Amino acid sequence: MEDTVPAQGDKMMKKGVIGSMVAAVCCFTPALVFLFAGVGLSGLIGGLDYVLFPLLFSSLGVTAYAFYLRSGNKGMSPKTIIAVLALTFSAVLIWLEFKYALRISLVAVALVAIYGFYLRPSKSQVVS
Repeated sequence: MEDTVPAQGDKMMKKGVIGSMVAAVCCFTPALVFLFAGVGLSGLIGGLDYVLFPLLFSSLGVTAYAFYLRSGNKGMSPKTIIAVLALTFSAVLIWLEFKYALRISLVAVALVAIYGFYLRPSKSQVVS
């Protein structure tokens, strides 16, 4: 039995939110640093940000696309725009040498939240 588009959106939403939360915890807390140091991989700690922040922005992109699927909107798919934004946020953050990592990440989260709010069904569209 095939999944319907809203069901796919629900699954994708869970995966995107979980991925975003895990990446955010690993980016902004020393949890992963302690884990790597505990298993003897301390030499890899310096490169974690180059993987974790693109992962965070990609997971936020999955969440944004899930909002689109759940809304049932017809028309042009936002896949390309979401991919370009995730790549742009990652590139800007790396270019700025992670100086404004928290601010840039919060802007990305806010954009996804605004997009989800924009796509929410209005009360006139909801059928009881």
